[in-house]
Amino acid sequence: MKSFYNTILIILFLLLPLKGKGQDSLRWSLLTCQPSQEIYQLFGHTALRCENYSRKLDLVFNYGMFSFNTPNFVMRFVKGETDYQLGVEEYADFLENYKRRGSGVVQQTLNLTLDEANKLWQILIDNARPEKRIYRYNYFYNNCTSKARDRIEQCLNGKVAYPDAKTGKSFRSIIHEYTKGSEWDELGIDLLLGQEADETIGAREQMFAPFYLSDYIRDATIDSEGTTRQLVSEETTVLEFSHDPIWKGFPLSPKTCAWILFAIALGIAYLEIRNKQIYWLWDVLLFGAQGIAGLIIGFLMFFSVHPTVGSNWMFMLFNPIPLLYLPIMIWKDLKKKTDVYHIVNIVYLIIFIILMYVVPQTFNAAVLPLALSLLITSVAHWMVYRFRS
Repeated sequence: MKSFYNTILIILFLLLPLKGKGQDSLRWSLLTCQPSQEIYQLFGHTALRCENYSRKLDLVFNYGMFSFNTPNFVMRFVKGETDYQLGVEEYADFLENYKRRGSGVVQQTLNLTLDEANKLWQILIDNARPEKRIYRYNYFYNNCTSKARDRIEQCLNGKVAYPDAKTGKSFRSIIHEYTKGSEWDELGIDLLLGQEADETIGAREQMFAPFYLSDYIRDATIDSEGTTRQLVSEETTVLEFSHDPIWKGFPLSPKTCAWILFAIALGIAYLEIRNKQIYWLWDVLLFGAQGIAGLIIGFLMFFSVHPTVGSNWMFMLFNPIPLLYLPIMIWKDLKKKTDVYHIVNIVYLIIFIILMYVVPQTFNAAVLPLALSLLITSVAHWMVYRFRS
């Protein structure tokens, strides 16, 4: 709330004209900030710095402002209806925030003409008005980084020519570059992104990531009326980068935990076969968790407007059917009745495991042991049925 009122006061002040001057003396820079440990900070951040010498101001225009206190924030985020906003703050305050985090900041000074610099000023001041400052956020196509790039391009009297695209890049591969050391976050993201996230993307799409934009504009040029000039005139590190490892949270990786789960499933399967008895509480835990995960993935596939979640092969493994069927499964376990569900499930899971190596989607390393845990549990049911008959 304090940030909101500060932005309003700054905008009201900036709207006042300078006496006797038609244009301000400005220097614009792109700020690229080092990632931090929170999931929404994993990929770093981008903002625009303006040193307004005429008004003796040093401001940062930041398209990454949001509030967790927004009504229904989590549900709106899941549905892809999250609203972010443009905030304006003092450069010193912005820098202090990243200094406290231990995150580095790189500044790339933009090589703008006086007209272009003032046009960018007017664009952002207008965009920061209360009625215009809010925008619909999209983590690949309309985020704090792409907004900054688009505003730079909007002010130029010419066209930006970026270097050739980095080859073999996809949304998922770029995400994996930034989730190293945050394997549980990576697992969550991988489970939700479908095969579209594995398609090769060009330079413009790659710029959703702050450091990719920083790399591309470093050698970008502005072509205008037969002349060419560099987009960036100078690059400096205004806050030294931390080389400390990212806090990993839980000491065991998802892959390790998934194989431990498989070992537990294997042990329970052995006991069930030896004792010719189904342990229905294990079914509740395992198939219940499978169904709950399926509800989340299914909701994203059918009701979310997020990109790349609509063609997710993970829905074949994690879907709501086991959760819906669970009462019948438990009733048959208690009554010692043969359950055809598990026989069908064996064939189904074998097909899924084969498809993991065929379909054009990258699966997290934890998925295979999770699928095998479900498979061995159904195999144990089938063998108990055979011994009983």
